[in-house]
Amino acid sequence: MSDAYAGRRERVREHCSAAGADAALITRAANVRYLTGCAPCGATLLLTRERVLLALPDDLPADDTGEHLIAADVTQVPVPVSAGVDTALAAAGAAARLGVADLAVEEHDLTVSRHRAVASLAEGARLADLGQVVERLRVVKDEHEIADLRIAAEIADQALGELLESILVGRTERHLAMELERRMIDHGADRAAYPVSVGTGSHSGQPAHQPTDRRVEEGDFLTVVMGAQYRGYGVSTARTFVIGAAPAPWQVELHRLVFRAQRAAREALGPGVEQYVPDRAARQILEAAGHAEASPHPVGHGIGLEIREAPRLGPSDMGKLDSRVPVTVGPGVHLPGKGGVRIEDTLVVRPPEEGGPELLTITTKELLAL
Repeated sequence: MSDAYAGRRERVREHCSAAGADAALITRAANVRYLTGCAPCGATLLLTRERVLLALPDDLPADDTGEHLIAADVTQVPVPVSAGVDTALAAAGAAARLGVADLAVEEHDLTVSRHRAVASLAEGARLADLGQVVERLRVVKDEHEIADLRIAAEIADQALGELLESILVGRTERHLAMELERRMIDHGADRAAYPVSVGTGSHSGQPAHQPTDRRVEEGDFLTVVMGAQYRGYGVSTARTFVIGAAPAPWQVELHRLVFRAQRAAREALGPGVEQYVPDRAARQILEAAGHAEASPHPVGHGIGLEIREAPRLGPSDMGKLDSRVPVTVGPGVHLPGKGGVRIEDTLVVRPPEEGGPELLTITTKELLAL
């Protein structure tokens, strides 16, 4: 992996050279990790033409620098956070000592006050906006990254499968969510990729439901939205089931509709496809059945070191998809006061000659009665 990190840093250097910058100051946590393998919150990377300097909080445990070894060409500089020193400011001071004249910074990550402080400590260096250069590099994943995503998906599937084999009636949404998070960690996840959402009854199918103390009852729809994070890479999945007896006709019909929409969106994925096409494929099916949203949510988005990355798969997104881009596809319908269905997968965009989209989250999408 050290070679992979070095290659990523070299691409950032090439961009800086083309833009006339001597060095780059990387402060966004996911970008620092992408370029070094270093995980801790608060680290800052200073990347010059000759050196790689990583400013780290000095109160880190010895094993908290990441799952991968940091390359030998990365110089680690402990920064005394106990004295209130910001690692970005320490790195800016180092840039001044190294004689950096033009410094590119991630303006979208820095607050106004931090930007001013960096400019002051850089002592005469001209600051320019690096923009989202690293985020753009992160869009297409290498096979090491995809392998980590596969493991994250396996962990999430395993945790969900175990929960579905247990008795659910009478348990609260909050308790089920906590149990899923614990099970993912037990199976090797760093943590949950985001707070697990469990919605039952009238809460089912909501896109961002926060679990409550509502108890699972016979005949309820139960929607689970969850994801595991492994070595920093997260996935997302959503499934909807029925509790107890056989599902009611309206539940069967609604689940079948969302399943068709989700399948259409998945099948629309491919290199060179406009980003809005999967959303349109799903939306046409839902709208034809009378389920148009007043404020439409995109059907999906990119995923990786952050749970929401580029590209976005929304109705007005005009870019084109590339191969080896992991995305989520998750349409849903919620009927106020009644409940609903949400089905989501994480997939990797692949060309037809490689078998088409690679499905990572494989828990059944059938309408099971639990």
